[in-house]
Amino acid sequence: MKKNIGNWGNYPVIESNEESFVFNEQLDVLIKEEQPFIPRGNGRCYGDASLGERTISTLKYDKILSFDTQEGIFECQSGITLDQVLTVIVPAGWFLPVTPGTKFITMGGALGSDVHGKNHHVDGSISNHVTDFDLLLASGEMVTCSPENYPDLFEATFGGMGLTGVITRVKFKLKKIETSLIRQKQIKAANLQELIALFDEYKDYTYSVAWIDCLKKGKHFGRSILMLGEHATLAEIPENDRKDPLKLPKNKQIVFPFNLPSWFLNSFTVKAFNFLYYSKNFKKEINNVVSYEPFFYPLDAVLHWNRMYGTSGFVQYQFVLPLTAKEGLIEILHRISDEGLGSFLAVLKVFGKQESMISFPKEGYTLALDFPVRKGLLSFLDELDELVLKYHGRLYMSKDARMKPGMLVAGYPELEKFKKIIKKYNPDGKIRSAQSDRLLLTAGN
Repeated sequence: MKKNIGNWGNYPVIESNEESFVFNEQLDVLIKEEQPFIPRGNGRCYGDASLGERTISTLKYDKILSFDTQEGIFECQSGITLDQVLTVIVPAGWFLPVTPGTKFITMGGALGSDVHGKNHHVDGSISNHVTDFDLLLASGEMVTCSPENYPDLFEATFGGMGLTGVITRVKFKLKKIETSLIRQKQIKAANLQELIALFDEYKDYTYSVAWIDCLKKGKHFGRSILMLGEHATLAEIPENDRKDPLKLPKNKQIVFPFNLPSWFLNSFTVKAFNFLYYSKNFKKEINNVVSYEPFFYPLDAVLHWNRMYGTSGFVQYQFVLPLTAKEGLIEILHRISDEGLGSFLAVLKVFGKQESMISFPKEGYTLALDFPVRKGLLSFLDELDELVLKYHGRLYMSKDARMKPGMLVAGYPELEKFKKIIKKYNPDGKIRSAQSDRLLLTAGN
């Protein structure tokens, strides 16, 4: 069925023939059609990675295949969302080994983006926890990929943005928990220098993330709130919660009802929001126990929150710089502040030592910012690209909607190796997206 589709940023929006399947036999038929396609999960990547003239949706392919509650091994079809997984594993005393900032992504999408979370410096990305998966190739052949079987496909699929094939089955290891609650610590940092020192001081915490006021200047430049967390033990939670320590959070969701006008988001409203957000913590440090929902997925409580950026949509810009490039982080934040293009959602995390062929994370600082699409934005982001490259960083393809091919080449040293694998298993470019063509990963095939 042809319709206009966009990902979470609503930029770009393209007309696509979207098809879906429930059974393997239906997928086999779809694969054999001549028209190129790209597999698509829940559309929670931000740019054009899962957009194409033809998309094959996995959302109806969402069954649990097995769950070893003793060893914490979970096996499922690729269209299941993290939300669906959590409702099964948490009451059994397990949690996701890695989770991004939304639970509304599919497991197939998690592998295609090699998602990371607040614990990357400790546990790495999702690729560290997957034992094997099934992949339907462009040729129609189904293969099982693991570190021993099709190791090239196994590595290239993590962060490969769906270009290696359609992931159909995933088996992965879970994290053992005693309760569904998080022991949380929040610390206010007066400026960016203090925040970086706090990240280092609390590096042994499993989960860490910081919100940054990216418009503040002067001595309070980069003022922040650092949020740290651990899975709470039974002894650490309030006594009234011990009767049902693994209970699921109550579903408290509100709906963002309409698209805001494009003029609403400006430096004045962002400054007002940043002031209120920073001031909400009256104390320098707050320690409490909270449900996993507000800690991991604060924005999921507001359905369709992307509507606040209006009908033109927004671009999320996420980059990583080496730990030695703190001055680069400062220069980029100064450039954003000077431009007055502040972001409500400016989130800083630390990556640990993990390198792979095409996956985004590498040891360093990663900053994600949301910018409403408006005149002059794309040329400004081109300027930021130059700064990211100056400090030997790179961009996250799962968030990208506009980078140029040269930026990808400069940021990913093993890109040619990845392209050769794509050429080997997808020789005619049958699996392709608007992004893969734009970045010359499949264009010309």
